[in-house]
Amino acid sequence: MAADAVATAEIRGALAGLRRATGLPVAFGGAVGPGAAQIRISELSGTATGALRSLVVISGTGLGGRAVALGRACAVPDYVGSRRISHEYDAPVAAEGLRSVCAVPLVVRHRVRGVLYGALRTAQPLGDRALDGAVAAAREVERALAVRDEARGLLAALRPAAAAVPEPGAGREHVREAHAALRALAPRITDPDLRAELLAACDLLTAPSAGGSPALAPRELDVLTWVATGATNAAVADRLGLRPETVKGYLRAAMRKLGAHTRGEAVTAARRAGVLP
Repeated sequence: MAADAVATAEIRGALAGLRRATGLPVAFGGAVGPGAAQIRISELSGTATGALRSLVVISGTGLGGRAVALGRACAVPDYVGSRRISHEYDAPVAAEGLRSVCAVPLVVRHRVRGVLYGALRTAQPLGDRALDGAVAAAREVERALAVRDEARGLLAALRPAAAAVPEPGAGREHVREAHAALRALAPRITDPDLRAELLAACDLLTAPSAGGSPALAPRELDVLTWVATGATNAAVADRLGLRPETVKGYLRAAMRKLGAHTRGEAVTAARRAGVLP
């Protein structure tokens, strides 16, 4: 089963945070294969053995499979002795010495992408801190995966546009809106390679002038990019997660560098300089 490499990477990065947030000494997880109802446990943190590594969990079976089937977090105070789950995986769980376990499915756009687990080596009910922390860790992974998916989707949609930027008209406006969306999304990408790919795609949608471009700061360009779509300062602030006053400051700085006195002049000057499509 080919695992979801993107989900696997996010799960790997989330395990240490899950342990800190929950106070649980053991955390592990795995990603689902494309179109498959199976999870392969590949990422381990705090384990004493390799008993769980590469374990394949089928939807509906065991604790993780139950969480996937129900689409919600599940927990048992004593895994091997629980009557609430099936017991196909008792041997590796017992070999690792786990007793109290919780499992949270990772669901992005109604599709299960993986499962996060947290566990104790003693049999006892997990408290609110552990369960809430595990769910919070899962939500963070889901948000990261959603951002990555959005980025990949935008890149795929923009490759034809980057190869041949359309003439002014509806097609050109579509490119400008997509350019703004890419620039807004880039700061939220933690993967440096993917972020660089996004920004490179932005550059492909512009045509720098022979005379060079003004040295706009990244946030100044982000703000100007959304202003160019007709967005108000309040709308730009909401899209970029900034305060309206901060947006005004970035816009004033960009206008000064471009030698512009109005928003419209700034946009026109930026397009002539090739920093906006």
